[in-house]
Amino acid sequence: MVCKRCASDNHGAFNGEVAIHFPGLNGLDKPIVWAFPKLAVCLKCGFTEFIVPERELRVLVHGTPVEGAQVLPNSPVRLSDKAGDKSASSATEG
Repeated sequence: MVCKRCASDNHGAFNGEVAIHFPGLNGLDKPIVWAFPKLAVCLKCGFTEFIVPERELRVLVHGTPVEGAQVLPNSPVRLSDKAGDKSASSATEG
């Protein structure tokens, strides 16, 4: 395999863990997609390639979880849920 970026043939194969987020503010309402692909890394310039598994790819296409895919469902954070919320901390303090 020759690197598409620098044409080096010095590459390595590695296991990967990738969390894929949808872009923009609308992405906050979509699931985070986890993939654990094999990575092909150019050891000269760092260019990396991998293939998103089919189930996780369907989540990226449709924007919703599918059965068997590794996703973290969307869970919007409200200001009242943050640790600095005085009403929540005063209720737990004795």
